[in-house]
Amino acid sequence: MGLGSPTLMIYKDKFYGEFEITEPVLIELINSPWMQRLKGIDQAGYRPLWAKPNANITPEEHNRFTHSMGVFLLLRKYNASIEEQIAGLLHDVSHSAFSHCIDYVLDVGSQKEQNHQDNTFDKFIRKTDIPTILAKYGFNLEYILDDKNFPLKETKLPDLCADRLDYSFRDAVIFEEITPQEKDELLANLVAINGNWAFKTPEFAEKYAQLFRTINHTYYSGMPSAVMFAAVGECLRYALQKGYISEADLYQTDRDVLQKVQTNLASDNQLQILWDKMNGKIKAINNSDNFDAQVFCKSRIVNPLFIDGKNFTHLSDVKPEWSDIIQIESKPKQYFLKFQA
Repeated sequence: MGLGSPTLMIYKDKFYGEFEITEPVLIELINSPWMQRLKGIDQAGYRPLWAKPNANITPEEHNRFTHSMGVFLLLRKYNASIEEQIAGLLHDVSHSAFSHCIDYVLDVGSQKEQNHQDNTFDKFIRKTDIPTILAKYGFNLEYILDDKNFPLKETKLPDLCADRLDYSFRDAVIFEEITPQEKDELLANLVAINGNWAFKTPEFAEKYAQLFRTINHTYYSGMPSAVMFAAVGECLRYALQKGYISEADLYQTDRDVLQKVQTNLASDNQLQILWDKMNGKIKAINNSDNFDAQVFCKSRIVNPLFIDGKNFTHLSDVKPEWSDIIQIESKPKQYFLKFQA
């Protein structure tokens, strides 16, 4: 949560602790409607299809705002420049409702890469008052928008970056793959040196890599995500075609979109069927011989660095089998979904 004035904000993060924020540019950006909107966008997509039935997770713990703040705070914790902290804070501001489900709704972007948000980021930012806020405090928009300036904030897979680290730490704890104490041990073993994230020991590098692989298999590219992407995509695409929602609505919040869809359920039987799929009332199986939808899920894997004397070494350099795992896990996962009424 955040409490603040124009000159002071105290932000308490469940994973990184309490931070005092005094920079006016950060306070104004955090309080802007563009950042605040992210509180209404689920981090994973659509909660009824990804959350475990008894999961002790509140919407306030797993949305694009808490993740964006987490990336910013992780960079702050490891003494990144103020420009890199700003870039980390803003990196997800262009996300649509239901996060990466957008790649399964619109005929843009790619299911295999889930890159719609990245592709629209620059244009989205320029339509907001964020450039005005940055200019007000003497920050160059073009510099902030160029990822090449911020290797701690963003790098390509399979390398580590603040974005990847934050969402994996949060999800690992929320999905109960590790305890908060184990997360703290990983963080304590993590360093940021010369634009690189690295672990102090190969043991912790491997522990984190295996953890990330588990999360990817089970959640990011797993069957539940495939069903979610297919069902949400089909329902919202139909709602767009019928005029129940507009493309502009998709850049509001999850709740805004859901409310518009719900008002049309009673009068449209097909929409009700798609709504039932989207809310898990119609189950799906993976069957390549008889399917309703073919779906790809982006698959992620990491190859952490660790400190080896005075050098950095990748995990794959000491565990050659990890190179094979990277090749396998980097390929998008394909599903053939059959929905069973």
